[in-house]
Amino acid sequence: MSLLDRVQSLKAKHAALEAALDEEVHRPLPDDAAIAELKRKKLKIKDELERISPH
Repeated sequence: MSLLDRVQSLKAKHAALEAALDEEVHRPLPDDAAIAELKRKKLKIKDELERISPH
């Protein structure tokens, strides 16, 4: 997998997590633990993107 493919894959995962987070937040009774986990996963991906992306 090339670096570009990896970046695109991470961006897609980040977008999917953002959608899941938005869905969870707007539920009638949002699960705080699920929200925290989704945010942790998003941050981990963001950190990896910043580490591998050329600035």
